[in-house]
This record gives sequence, C-alpha cells and structure tokens, in this order.
Amino acid sequence: MAVQTQVKTFLNYVNGEWVEASTNETISCINPANKHDVVGNVQKSGKEDVDQAVAAAHQALASWKKLSGAARGEFLYKAANILESRADEIAETMTKEMGKTLGEAKGETLRGVAILRYYAGEGMRKTGDVIPSSDSEALMFTTRVPLGVVGVISPWNFPVAIPVWKMAPGLIYGNTIVIKPAQEAAVTAVKVIECLDEAGIPAGVVNLVTGTGSQVGQAIVDHPQVNGITFTGSNQTGKAIGQAALARGAKYQLEMGGKNPVIIAADADLDLAVDGTISGGLRSTGQKCTATSRVIVHEDVYDAFKEKLIAKVKELKVGPGLEGETWMGPCSSEKQLETVLSYIEKGQAEGASLLYGGQRLEAPEMKDGFYVEPTVFENVKSSMAISQEEIFGPVLALIKVGTMEEAIELANDVEFGLSASIYTTNISHMLSFINDMEAGLVRINAETAGVELQAPFGGMKQSSSHSREQGQAAMEFYTSIKTVFVKG
Repeated sequence: MAVQTQVKTFLNYVNGEWVEASTNETISCINPANKHDVVGNVQKSGKEDVDQAVAAAHQALASWKKLSGAARGEFLYKAANILESRADEIAETMTKEMGKTLGEAKGETLRGVAILRYYAGEGMRKTGDVIPSSDSEALMFTTRVPLGVVGVISPWNFPVAIPVWKMAPGLIYGNTIVIKPAQEAAVTAVKVIECLDEAGIPAGVVNLVTGTGSQVGQAIVDHPQVNGITFTGSNQTGKAIGQAALARGAKYQLEMGGKNPVIIAADADLDLAVDGTISGGLRSTGQKCTATSRVIVHEDVYDAFKEKLIAKVKELKVGPGLEGETWMGPCSSEKQLETVLSYIEKGQAEGASLLYGGQRLEAPEMKDGFYVEPTVFENVKSSMAISQEEIFGPVLALIKVGTMEEAIELANDVEFGLSASIYTTNISHMLSFINDMEAGLVRINAETAGVELQAPFGGMKQSSSHSREQGQAAMEFYTSIKTVFVKG
C-alpha cells in the first residue's frame, strides 16, 4: 500500500472568498477504487457557515437580479469555457472521488459545459407575454421575477451535471445560490465552483458550503432567508425537505428515486435491446436515478434475450475507473456497496434465482475497493424487494410476461415513475406504452437512462415533487410570474 504524503484540503466558497469552516473540522473524501487513497479533504461545516453563506447570497441578490439576462449569461459563457479547458482534470477528479469510468466522467463534464452554454443563451429569451386587456386604453403583460436565494442540495452520482443543471437556470433567471454538494463528491463540486469564481461571478452570487446533510443540508432547508430548495437524492430525505420547506412557506423541487422498467416485446430487435438494457442498467455501476432495474420480457423471446444478455454481461470488465479497459467501476462508497449486497441477499431469500454475479470482487487488485459483480436475477415476482425498492447498483431483475398489457401493468406496479423504455417495432405497442406508462420520461428503442439537457426532466408518483428540471421548464421553479397592468 502506497503512503500518501500530501492531501489537499479544499475550502468553502462564501461571498467570493475561499474560507475555512467555523468548526475547524474537515472530512476526507475517499477513492472507492482504493479506500486508502484520500482524494482530498473538505470542510465539515456547521450552521454558522450556512448563515454566512445565506447572508452573502441575500446581500448579492439585489444587484444580481438587476443585471440583464444577457449580462448574467456572459458569466455562464465564461464559466463554460473554463470548465471545458479543465475537463480532463475535473473528470479525473470525479473518477477518483466517486468511481465512474473516466470516459463517463469526461462526458458528464462536457455535458456541464453544454448546460452552462444553453442557459447562458436563455438570458436572451422572452420571460413573459402580452395579454389583451378589457380596457382598450391599458397595456397588460406578464414578466418573470427571480425566486430569491436558492438552496441547492446535490447528489454524488452526477457531481458536475446535476449541480450545474440546478445552478445555471437559477443564476440566469436572477437568483443567488447556496450549494451543499454530497460528501462523496465534494472535491469535484469545489472544482466546478472554481470555474465560476475564475469567470468573475460577483461575490455572494454563488456560495458553496460542504459538510453533512444533517448539519449543512438541514440548516439550508430551515433558513428563513432561503426562498427555495432544489434537491436530488433519496425519497426519505426528499420528503423531509419538502415537509420542512412547506412548513415555512419556501418553494421546493424534489427529484428522488426510480425503479425503472424496460419492456422487451416479442418483436424487439434483441441485440439492440440487450445493449440498451446493459448500458441503462449497469453503466455507472447502476448508480443513476434513471438506471434500468426491471427487465420485463415477453415469453416468446425470453430465453433468447436471456442468453444474449448473460453472454454480454460476462464480458464486462470491472475495475478502477481510471483504467482504459474498465467498463464498470466500483460502487461509490462502502455504504453503497453494503446496500447493494444486502439487496442481492434479499433477492435470493425471497426466492429469485441468481443467474449471474452477486458477489463482492476481492481479487488482490480490488480488495481495497468497493467492487461488486454485475448481477442478474430471474424468476422475479413484482412483490419482491428487488422489484419494488431502489437498489442503486448493478442489479437487473428479469420478469417474464405473456402479453403487452401484462408488461405495462407490471411496469407501473411500483411507487416510482421516473423513466421507462420499450424495445419494439410495433407502432401499436409504442402508442400503448406512451399513453399508459406512468413515468415522466418514456423512451422507445432506447435505454431508460439518458436525459437531454434541453428537454424537461422529472418523474411521476413518488419520484418527484411533480416539477420539472432542465430545458425551458426550469423557469417554472426558479421564477414567479408577475402580471403588470399599465394605464396612462
């Protein structure tokens, strides 16, 4: 085991300055590929640090919202260029910190660049409508005003894309930001904020405070000067945030869990379906809210699909994300690994048949990391835990059905409704799926995981607070409509 001689400590970003937390405590961010490798230390902040950040954001709000949308967009354009120039470095940090492969990390970082540029352009788009007045001598129109100070609580699985897709629309529409990133990806988040700082964003407009959810996250949610909270994470935490925000009248936006199905129809292109199922379910070690979890296959093609699927899963290379031949990296943390293994045990205990995988990988080169084999179950019933609960790991559950109606019924038989896909060449099946599937994102002949930045994203049922992120739909959360009546 190599001895690490120097570990960098990263600071909070408050009112345009890099500062230590008032607690004088730090948290170590661990490489999930090697638990002895400390990627960096971040601040373990407390309520006092959140108070300072919110005060800075509140003070900066008046001047920031008075800038034109085009002027605010210039800062986002500059930040995008800086992020692009640092893409390799930030992608490597992401891989070291939360485990996804370097190729995926680079793609996500460049997606962050595209999101910043997209919302920079939004600063030049319309924010209201002219409405005919019943008074012929009056002018009536609507405009949009910013929400105010927005608290961003972001997860570890997309440590560039999700913070950026929450901050960028908030900023372009005139809000100021206090962000708490997940501990498991806080170093990556710091590097994203460095890009905004280098772009010259005015002091107080963006503030970053690292630390635990129970301390920093809760302080943001409870703060009376935080006008809105946008959160991506677990259902349990999201519901608690929603209740706390509602109690004090703050606006909130929650994106939470998924238990996403893919339906393989009898007429599907099986090679395409297998590739999409593996990519959607196992890439990023299954750690996506839109990851494929349930694979609902028509009985006529079940055996052929299963054979092709297992053959390809067996070929997947698991290892450190920085190695070029690696297809799937480790789980993000020891806690996440333990969660995945516990669900694999539950699946077996409830009577599902383990077709492949299911073991922790402990070869000499992996013994210090949090690796698990890609796992496939069959003989899965809809009532089983592995069919109902979000695992957030590389576990696929195969379910055999006899009809398309049964497939859609089972696909909807969960509390979640985030994403879903179907592989079919039958137009009737496509239309039934589009009309009857209870999910915010439905995809035809494509994997469940995959969101385009210009399109609204969000879930139904217990997957979300029924708001939408990304695209122009983001305006609905970050602004309020003001109706103006003018008479000379």
